[in-house]
Amino acid sequence: MTELGKNGAKKSPLDFIGQEFEIDCRKDRCIGCGICAEQCSNGVFTYNRKERSIAIDDSRCVCCHRCAAMCPARALTVVRSRRAWRENAGWRGSDIDEITRQAGTGGVLLGSMGTPKEYPIYWDKMLINASQVTNPSIDPLREPMETRIFLGKKPDQIRRKPDGSIDTGLPPQLSAALPILFSGMSYGAISYPAHLALAKAAERLGTFYNTGEGGLHQDFYRYGAHTIVQVASGRFGVHRDYLEAGAAIEIKIGQGAKPGIGGHLPGLKIVGDISKTRMIPEGTDAISPAPHHDIYSIEDLRQLVDSLKEATSYQKPVIIKIAAVHNVAAIASGVARSGADIIAIDGFRGGTGAAPVRIRDNVGIPIELALASVDARLREEGIRNRISILAGGSIRNSADVVKAIALGADAVTIATGALIALGCHLCRSCQQGSCNWGIATQKPELAKRLDPEEGAERLVRLVTAWNHEIKEMMGGMGINSIEALRGNRAMLRGIGLSRKELDILGIAHAGE
Repeated sequence: MTELGKNGAKKSPLDFIGQEFEIDCRKDRCIGCGICAEQCSNGVFTYNRKERSIAIDDSRCVCCHRCAAMCPARALTVVRSRRAWRENAGWRGSDIDEITRQAGTGGVLLGSMGTPKEYPIYWDKMLINASQVTNPSIDPLREPMETRIFLGKKPDQIRRKPDGSIDTGLPPQLSAALPILFSGMSYGAISYPAHLALAKAAERLGTFYNTGEGGLHQDFYRYGAHTIVQVASGRFGVHRDYLEAGAAIEIKIGQGAKPGIGGHLPGLKIVGDISKTRMIPEGTDAISPAPHHDIYSIEDLRQLVDSLKEATSYQKPVIIKIAAVHNVAAIASGVARSGADIIAIDGFRGGTGAAPVRIRDNVGIPIELALASVDARLREEGIRNRISILAGGSIRNSADVVKAIALGADAVTIATGALIALGCHLCRSCQQGSCNWGIATQKPELAKRLDPEEGAERLVRLVTAWNHEIKEMMGGMGINSIEALRGNRAMLRGIGLSRKELDILGIAHAGE
């Protein structure tokens, strides 16, 4: 027995996929208003207006909670499915589902956001030290605390002019009021309102947001002083005005969620302003090559860095973004010698709009280990001041920020956390382009659900709260400047870690 699938192909009972979620609808509360059907972009609900009744196909549910949040009667609850596979220690339901999907389609599995696999989260295995008597703590409510950062090359020693005065001149720097930046998310991968919310928030916070590899919409040029423009392998949207519009330029070599591969924005999303911004025809797939075809060595990278600096009159710092991989310390050493001012390292738990599931879940290493090894290598080689370090990939709270800086970062980048502040519920279906919260979509009727002004305010409140907590933790350590925290691993202790892990992180075990 077979039935026709959505595309008209025959669908076999062998293609049955165990659904993840179910909708519990309390009939005693449901008022038959049909709002759930209006709000769900995945086709879970069908409304019969004549009978004021709702039919539910919960096999389509992605657990975005839009229906539950909008239901005026609070009649809906999203629950884990009770239609369970017979799992065991070797075969999870997700393993069975994935094999079934590929056997039925012959396609590559795609997923979004960071890996859901239960790899160690090293942030949670590090504790922060606190001052007591001999090195008293500092009260951030009554004493000044400095969290402003400057990103770029620094001199190794004080330099003096011929007249004996101190030479305070520096190469181009990024100055942020706090050590948190918004990571790269392209216009196309996220909606216009989401991009606008990030730009507005960056301006109000005195920090920076990143265009990703989709170019910069003309409306956002006014936020240029708080914008990092990205140059990726596809060069989408890259031109002189774009380079001059930003405060810094980032060359994207790799991304934590998909190291070693390029990007792909489907042609169905390349419409209207996205087509103009990316400078490609409407309906054309935006496929980024895996490598930059003009970069096959550190010398080639240096040429691109020099070209971008020349194009912007040497007034803007250049960032190199790389994925956290097994030889990341050696790569970072080369990047520091390429003429770049900042290196951004993206860990394998970092989010993405779409990536092959096998790559996302199996390639790369945690940002904590990558960051520690890079900082240690640059210090060993005496070149740490040549380059600033940005760390990203699963920064979830202010404690993660403090631990990242203590491991050697100058600042951190956040993306998934920022999207959650905008309303993302981590339903992991960004690649479908039907985001019910108006974030990862280009459908006008969905994008308008996100109010960019409200979104910007939520981002400002989140990052402001984190900055307050960072000051509290610094004060507890007896530190009043973020600069004194950078690379200060004596302020960290490991718990439940092996000796090798402690050695890589460069920290002592709790109790030592």
